[in-house]
Amino acid sequence: MTFTFEKINEFQQRGFLVEKNLASRETCENMLQVIESSLNPPLAPVEFETDVQYPGAPTSRNSMGGNTPRRLLHAYTRDSIFRNWATSPLVSDRVRELLHANQIEMSQNHHNCIMTKHPGFSSATLWHQDIRYWLFDEPNLVSVWLALGDENKENGGLQLIPASHHKRLERGRYDAAFFLRPDLPENQPLINSAIYANLSQGDTLFFHSGTFHAAGQNQTDKIKTSVVFTYHASSNQPLEGTKSSNYPDIPCPGEEE
Repeated sequence: MTFTFEKINEFQQRGFLVEKNLASRETCENMLQVIESSLNPPLAPVEFETDVQYPGAPTSRNSMGGNTPRRLLHAYTRDSIFRNWATSPLVSDRVRELLHANQIEMSQNHHNCIMTKHPGFSSATLWHQDIRYWLFDEPNLVSVWLALGDENKENGGLQLIPASHHKRLERGRYDAAFFLRPDLPENQPLINSAIYANLSQGDTLFFHSGTFHAAGQNQTDKIKTSVVFTYHASSNQPLEGTKSSNYPDIPCPGEEE
């Protein structure tokens, strides 16, 4: 086993766990070199901060900071270094254990991106569960978030709400975009229980698609960069005709193969 029973139990109970130093410094630095060349100028496909209109985002592409990238999309097809990481045994064997599945696939439709949070013009992502936007046979997927540098409160690092993947909340506790409403008293205890992931370069966060998470703005003078992929059991397929099925998913080779 690549995870201890204690780690698997932690994931099942809390909905996330951190594996320290899973990626080598060399791997992270090589990824950063590829990313830097893809940011100057931004290499399509790109999602810009102004596209999402989250709190703090520039109002339009013509406003100050309007050309600030938020995500470099389709990371898997951008370079072999991302493909090798996404399907490596370091990642896929661990995901198999968390999903209790012998065969898994990487989604090309969800995450599959390089997340960038720039100083000055980054936006805040409100509390949400990824599975509210994804459509699969079962709401059981795992995302793998690789930190290419330090991630903390100051630079807009991820916050997560422990055990929130077990929560089934009434529709009225969300807004129209399926973000958790912070103005409701009944949501406050949940939000107040959140913790920061606090990652260093090479640390990898595994989190369930039902785990509530959020992130603030980058208040430092350096770009925060992460690589994120999402996985599901091969038996858990996206619903045909939805955004979750736009592109074919990538099977991850197992030991038996």
